[in-house]
Amino acid sequence: MKAFVIAGGVPQIELIKQLKSRGITTILADESPNAVARPYCDIFYRVNIFDIPAIKEIAEKEKVDFLLTVCADQVLLVVAEVSERLGLPCYIDFKTAQDVSDKIRMKRIFKEIGVPTTDYMETDHLDISAISHLHYPLVVKPVDAYSSKGVRKADNEEELKKFYEDARKISRSGGVIVEEFFKGDEISVDAFVVNGKAKILAMTNSEKVKYDDRFVIFRGRYPVAASSVVIKKIEEIAQKIAVGFGLVNSPLLIQLLNNGDDVSVLEFCARTGGNMKWLLIKYSCGVDVITATIDITLGKAPDLELKDTGHKIVVNDFIYCHPGVFDHFEGFDKMQEQGFINEFHAVRIKGTEIRGVNSSSDRIAGMNIVANSVEEFNAKEKTILENVRVIDANGNDIMRRDLLPELK
Repeated sequence: MKAFVIAGGVPQIELIKQLKSRGITTILADESPNAVARPYCDIFYRVNIFDIPAIKEIAEKEKVDFLLTVCADQVLLVVAEVSERLGLPCYIDFKTAQDVSDKIRMKRIFKEIGVPTTDYMETDHLDISAISHLHYPLVVKPVDAYSSKGVRKADNEEELKKFYEDARKISRSGGVIVEEFFKGDEISVDAFVVNGKAKILAMTNSEKVKYDDRFVIFRGRYPVAASSVVIKKIEEIAQKIAVGFGLVNSPLLIQLLNNGDDVSVLEFCARTGGNMKWLLIKYSCGVDVITATIDITLGKAPDLELKDTGHKIVVNDFIYCHPGVFDHFEGFDKMQEQGFINEFHAVRIKGTEIRGVNSSSDRIAGMNIVANSVEEFNAKEKTILENVRVIDANGNDIMRRDLLPELK
């Protein structure tokens, strides 16, 4: 049996390992010859992963049994389209993948089915008069980007015009969405839909760098800080999304904001959470969403039984750096061996140019930390930050420790 894995990031390493443990040959496609998942696959193709004809040609050449990715919403669209063209199994059809991968389609359907979300305007060119009904601040988003690329908050018309053009250049289709800003704490909801029923696995807080106009995640933390009213609303929203978008058997990731008992849904996708999110879920509730995604693709019932993992606090901390050319990490292995770090995963390789902290995709690595109290977590992280370094080509430590504050 052959599996064609699209995109070669950190989550795909785990995906490939699990596929190979089942005796499945793995073919990997990624545009970068230095994709971090490349050493783990059986066969590698360097290709633009959004080039549908090229991906289809490789799938046919290799006679793959199915295509798959995890933790990547825009790549899901490629997997769904090629699978449908070739008659291969996929847990989501192409039409639904379009609805859950395009922010304009998504917002339109949210309004139709009664999912709480901010007012917005869909446009392929900026017409100030057409958005006069919206109130500043406004958030500008490319409709088909990821990792907060091109997402900016505009406080006035001048900023709006600039951020709009930047977002339009980032968008592959040229589409941009302008929506009202909702001030609140971000909650990330990981669920799974089985036979049309949405089951919540984990709710976590996504903490962001305190920029005025950007949205860069530096930490995911469990358990979520939310009232019982908000949790009830989230459960209802998850089911409403499953029904409204026709999800039958699928992972489900919802990102929303809450302010008191009010909530506003930012977006969602029929995928598992990105980067190291599968670890946050695994160590908080005992469910392996990568295993579950493989299972539903192969037509098997996933194991979604929630378990007591014994961890009261589970945190994914993301490591960012000052500008420089990355050379190597120091101390992280030792911290993991001594139990301060639960898991550590590098996102970038030696020689990568670091341009600062502009979007969530600028992270260079991530570490998963578990603890039984806030005090224990803070003590662990203090020790970690005192004993690790990220070294650039000139021998300088460029790690942004200031972006990893104590847990409150």
